Amino acid sequence: MGSAVWSVGVVSVFSLHGIRRRLPLVGAFCMLSLGLGLSNLDQSRSFVPLLRSKFSSQSQSQSHANTIRIKMEGSSNIVPSIVVYVTVPNRDAGKKLAESIVKEKLAACVNIVPGIESVYEWEGKIQRDSEELLIIKTRQSLLEAVIEHVKANHEYEVPEIISLPITGGSIPYLQWLKNSTRDD
Repeated sequence: MGSAVWSVGVVSVFSLHGIRRRLPLVGAFCMLSLGLGLSNLDQSRSFVPLLRSKFSSQSQSQSHANTIRIKMEGSSNIVPSIVVYVTVPNRDAGKKLAESIVKEKLAACVNIVPGIESVYEWEGKIQRDSEELLIIKTRQSLLEAVIEHVKANHEYEVPEIISLPITGGSIPYLQWLKNSTRDD
């Protein structure tokens, strides 16, 4: 509930044009990941131009044909999907965990993002660690299985496991995600 109230405030404070010009790529990704874009903007405005490269050779109508702005439950070719963030201590641990997740068909794809620095409190002390981030794309229905797999194969006592809904995207990609993961 709190994020919905906050997202309405963001939309009312900034114009779509202002967001497009001033928001860095990471900020735009975070807005979309947190669901602060598609569902909260005026539905008559297209959000697709923000995501399309100015160098794209596709016409706007072709781009719209391959992009969804609807709830994903509406199509039998795709399933409700999520992105799961998991931090790991190093590259080897990330590769091992990512490969086991994909091998078990718990996810269609896992990105390994190097160079993350985490600052957090643990056992009463401020800690600072270099880590890598796994970005796991999977079905919403597989979240519990992903959590159990990560817990069983992660060296941290309390691994970070955070999921965010995918509220839209490329239909062919979301179909591939469905076909590349196991059924519940």
